[in-house]
Amino acid sequence: MSAGLPDKTYFKIGEVARLADIKTSVLRYWETEFAFLSPEKSSSGQRLYSKQDIFLVQQIKQLLYQEKYTIEGVRKKLGKRSKPQSPPQETAPVAPTKYHELLKQVRQELVALRQILT
Repeated sequence: MSAGLPDKTYFKIGEVARLADIKTSVLRYWETEFAFLSPEKSSSGQRLYSKQDIFLVQQIKQLLYQEKYTIEGVRKKLGKRSKPQSPPQETAPVAPTKYHELLKQVRQELVALRQILT
């Protein structure tokens, strides 16, 4: 996968497959197996993947191919993440210790992404 994504809001399935170096049929299969991977669809039924969807695809590929997780294992590991269906209402302030934990998690995800990209 290339180091940076094009500056676009949505990507078609062929573009995502090329970026992730997998077949479009694999992406369609993953959509049936992982409820959290559900790209939007255009009025004509074309799959439209967001950058967050592409990040999920990268994580799934990493877990399945490099870390040798099973489909069920990936479901358990990533299944708690879901796309927000509506914008969040009002959020409570985050304690400074939570920022530290959040930054650690973001760093881990970035390291994993870098491993996928190299």
